[in-house]
Amino acid sequence: MNPRTKTLLLQVSLFLLTLITTTLAGTEWMTGRSFLDPTANLGLPEFLNGFQYSLPFLAVLTIHEFGHYFTAKYHQVRVTLPYYIPLWFGLGQSLGTLGAFIRIQDYIASRKKYFDIGIAGPLAGFVAALLVLWYGFTHLPPLDYVYSIHPNYRQFGERYGEFVYGNLPPESLLSFGDNILFWLFRTYVADPALMPHRYEVIHYPFLLAGYFSLFFTSLNLLPIGQLDGGHILYGLIGRRAFRVVAPTLFVSFMFYAGIGFFKPSDFAVANDELFWNEMGKLAFYVFVLYLSCFRLSENRMTGLLIALGVVAGQFLLAYLQPDWEGYPGFLLFIFILGRFLGVHHPDTEYDEPLDTKRKVLGWLALLIFILCFSPQPFVIT
Repeated sequence: MNPRTKTLLLQVSLFLLTLITTTLAGTEWMTGRSFLDPTANLGLPEFLNGFQYSLPFLAVLTIHEFGHYFTAKYHQVRVTLPYYIPLWFGLGQSLGTLGAFIRIQDYIASRKKYFDIGIAGPLAGFVAALLVLWYGFTHLPPLDYVYSIHPNYRQFGERYGEFVYGNLPPESLLSFGDNILFWLFRTYVADPALMPHRYEVIHYPFLLAGYFSLFFTSLNLLPIGQLDGGHILYGLIGRRAFRVVAPTLFVSFMFYAGIGFFKPSDFAVANDELFWNEMGKLAFYVFVLYLSCFRLSENRMTGLLIALGVVAGQFLLAYLQPDWEGYPGFLLFIFILGRFLGVHHPDTEYDEPLDTKRKVLGWLALLIFILCFSPQPFVIT
């Protein structure tokens, strides 16, 4: 078997496996039960229902990746078909995938080519996500759908949320934080009588697929490093400006994520053992931030100083505004971005400026990032 055939088999296998894991995940979201729970009574009919989530979600991811693929082919840049990344925990809700990626196999010497390849994926995927959201919000099922999942809600009628959750919902409930686009659809497109309570959105497969599509789109459009947004911003502002702007945005993102993660009040504890436990957690946090900043500069001390500065600023803000909180869930992505993917962008041989049409598309893509980005994407109460 030649290497190309082996690669193709790997790619097809990963896609099929990801189709299975996203379908499993979709079923678990829709039913609120796990396949690994022997009392959940999940079988083939429930699994097939999970395609209502997996098919639209994977369609958006696939359209995104083939946007990159066909644009690269147009520019005669060698590129692979997508590699999908399956992910299924089985012990709790997951997206079913970590996304997909293509590998560019040629050196790209042109700033314009990087821009074109980078922007094609998010624009194509965003249009697909809009269609999924439109369908989901205009085809909301009747309330009997919620009652089929929670039969005890039927006694409360359409105001079930007021009685079930009240003003203080029980712990370990998951809801999705708003982004501008999701809010617009919920407010101006959905039928208010059919719109589920915020804690029940997780059971609606098309809303789920649409929201996760926006989540992936926003992460891809972060204007940092070799993310799609990094390619776009590099094309817009050029090599010299990007070397300053991208690290600044990265450190700002890191600063936001950790706001409120540690507070001065955490160290006002009753005994020395608790105090040193908190100090150990803080030292580990600083170390993770240092590793995230490791590649910002060739001088390793610079990374440490940045990490310490970020933590000091977060402590000061927590002292002045103790109720402000960032989103620590971003810290893992920040670590992966800073330590492995990189904050800087590969230099191109030709640093030619973009034409007006490309500039308009570039700023449009950054506007799409703002529409899709949620400061608190997943909220557990």
